[in-house]
Amino acid sequence: MEAELFPRGRTQVVPGAVHVPDWLDPDAQRELLAACRRWARPPAGLRTVRTPGGGTMTARQVCLGRHWYPYAYARTAVDGDGAPVKPFPAWLGELGRRAVADALGPEAATGASYDIALINFYDGDARMGMHRDSDEKSDAPVVSLSLGDTCVFRFGNTETRSRPYADVELRSGDLFVFGGPARLAYHGVPRVYAGTAPSALGLTGRLNITLRVGGFPLAAPVTR
Repeated sequence: MEAELFPRGRTQVVPGAVHVPDWLDPDAQRELLAACRRWARPPAGLRTVRTPGGGTMTARQVCLGRHWYPYAYARTAVDGDGAPVKPFPAWLGELGRRAVADALGPEAATGASYDIALINFYDGDARMGMHRDSDEKSDAPVVSLSLGDTCVFRFGNTETRSRPYADVELRSGDLFVFGGPARLAYHGVPRVYAGTAPSALGLTGRLNITLRVGGFPLAAPVTR
């Protein structure tokens, strides 16, 4: 947002969870958006996620590296078209390591080999309930990048989906990293502000690119 009365600053929301506003400049946002549009095409493209209870997530998703479905990982889009998951590019892993180093310090990025991306698309009515990213075998920090519409990102605690939690406004280009004592904190998106994306970006809605280290053995089956 232009002409801020009080420019947004880097914030530690809780120990291990850091919000860095405007981490991606406009050119980097456009490049990442173009990549997301390529990844969203079939096969193994953007799909609606169905929960074991028969419900559906309102945010649609595409995965790289390994395919996430509630609540496990697979090498194919088992709840979609069954195609092999798209590969996780090396440049995206480097972006993840740089994000962690900038947010939590270089030591937090040591040995973190990012190999999974979950990319969620939110239209104006989409939400994400409080949940934990607990299906990975690694405790490396989670990297979250935002493109498009502004959202309310609710970041809570490791014990319960309810309070205490903090509501953080994430705008296009913002970075949010959580690791260490905050790695398994509950978090969600209770609101998206439709029509708030930067006009130059050319995106209607919100994209959240979440990078993770799976920590799975190369030859072992991937189940919860």
